[in-house]
Amino acid sequence: MQLVRLEKALLRYGDQVLLDHVDLSIEAGSRIGLLGRNGEGKSTLLKVIAGSVALDDGQRWQRPSTRIARLEQVLPDREQMTVFDFVASGLEKTGELLSRFLKLSTDPNTDLKVLARVQEELEQLDGWRLRSTVESVLSQLDLPADNSLSELSGGWRRRAALARALVGDPDVLLLDEPTNHLDIPAIDWLQRELAELKCALILISHDRRFLRESVDSIAELDRGHLTVWQGDYAGFLRYRDEAETAEASSNALFDKKLAQEERWIRQGIQARRTRNEGRVRALKAMREARRARRDKQGRARFHLDAAERSGKRVAELIDVSYGYGDKLILKDCSLLIERGDRIGIVGPNGAGKSTLLQLVTGGLSASQGTIKLGTSLEVAYIDQLRSQLDPDKNLIDNICEGREYISINGKQKHSISYLGEFLFAPARVRTPIRTLSGGEQNRAILAKLFSKPANLLILDEPTNDLDIESLELLEELLVSFTGTIIVVSHDREFLDNVVTSLLILTGDGLLDEQAGGYSDWEARGGRLVAIDHHAPRDEIAAPKNDDSPAPAVPVVPNQRPKKLSYIDKLELERLPNEIEALEQELARYQSLVEDPAFYEQQREVVNEALTKLATVEKDLEAKLERWMELED
Repeated sequence: MQLVRLEKALLRYGDQVLLDHVDLSIEAGSRIGLLGRNGEGKSTLLKVIAGSVALDDGQRWQRPSTRIARLEQVLPDREQMTVFDFVASGLEKTGELLSRFLKLSTDPNTDLKVLARVQEELEQLDGWRLRSTVESVLSQLDLPADNSLSELSGGWRRRAALARALVGDPDVLLLDEPTNHLDIPAIDWLQRELAELKCALILISHDRRFLRESVDSIAELDRGHLTVWQGDYAGFLRYRDEAETAEASSNALFDKKLAQEERWIRQGIQARRTRNEGRVRALKAMREARRARRDKQGRARFHLDAAERSGKRVAELIDVSYGYGDKLILKDCSLLIERGDRIGIVGPNGAGKSTLLQLVTGGLSASQGTIKLGTSLEVAYIDQLRSQLDPDKNLIDNICEGREYISINGKQKHSISYLGEFLFAPARVRTPIRTLSGGEQNRAILAKLFSKPANLLILDEPTNDLDIESLELLEELLVSFTGTIIVVSHDREFLDNVVTSLLILTGDGLLDEQAGGYSDWEARGGRLVAIDHHAPRDEIAAPKNDDSPAPAVPVVPNQRPKKLSYIDKLELERLPNEIEALEQELARYQSLVEDPAFYEQQREVVNEALTKLATVEKDLEAKLERWMELED
């Protein structure tokens, strides 16, 4: 049974054609994953299906009495409305009456006649059963009904928006990136919930594991055209690769023939006298077809310039405890992060993942214990709130600091050319950040991140809003990166592809280290459990100021640092010169080894030089570690 149908749907935004005579039929019970590059118009297509955006041409049909619910990609505003009222608003008139009844019933000055009228209307609309539905959904998502939206973090506002979409028992459910800002327990819950739903589902998601387990067909929006694949995600990927290969081959043959015809039309006077007018008309048609052809959007080209190597120890936590307000984040935790580690941090929302990042990088001081940071660290950091970007400035000012040229890998590159590698057209580089889509903003952050060399990457939810192709390219870059990576992510497949170990925060102050990716830990019986709290806040630690809440763990005054002995002082004064001499010696040996003629020498000479190089590297590292210890 058809619920919604689009016929020859045409929609333009300026010069861009988002829907080019698209046909789509949504049947009862269908489960469709909607894919496409950032900016192709996936969110707009959902709005067209919901009826909130009108078409320029074509038809949209909806079966009478069909209920459509939509979860938007943008989080709901931090309003003073209570969570109950916000979720109940998904029931439209009944929700308004429920909210009004609750307010009237708790006000001692309420006119009882008014209360009785509202109660009667609710009974006519089956309001009491629907109230039970609202409370059930709130309970399943662990949402605090009486808290206002302004008190909730991004993840909890996403849960509230999900509850609002689900509570109306829709016939068609449209979900735009529903896993953004959700922790892994909530994603698992949502997967199970969607599996039980009988309604039709259209889902936009970059979470490949979530997508595979939630849909049974794929629709891809590409240059205004919609292709529907009846089958699983893996089968669609094979089909798409074959289709792209066939398209490239067809375009190459067309372009070759067009070039031949262009050469023919430009031949000398003898050819012009005998030329076929039908052939001329055919050439004109080919020119028009080539102008009308919309080439596939290029692939982003990410490149990160690695800085000089850091010291062997990147960061070390020794018996560290930390908390704020009544929240305990870490209790007596010890952790050693070494150069080249690739660490994923996982845990439910509110467990303190972002706080742990700040402790590891020195942004926060421990309430108890010791935090030691390594030497020669060049840190590139992405936070999940995109605070590195000024929303009122454009791309050039944000990323290139207003300069016409930017230095990348020691070479000058034009700012517009550099931004083009991240798929920003020249017309977009003067666009304020606030007007960009979520995916474009995330690509802008990556452009800023990769504009400077680094040997330590700190990534807090880097995959939000990225399309799948850009996400896979980011994975390739991270896998080839030779420095240290610490990443917070709820994307289980991304973690499996990038990290080699996990730090698991359980929310009770404990930190568990596990080898392998998320699936490896899951196969060993690992499972994240949501934190049971009813006043959820942003898990990012409160900034340090006079109004900040006191730490939950009492701050114990540090013991007076041990004074350096006379010999230690002499060593500390001597070490910088020794380190500099070793660095020069290391550079000399590295230069010798890099010379192509080096390996043409006798084997004994080559082996002696390589042994000396390894010895100098080891001595330099030991001197750096000793210098850091004495400095501390």
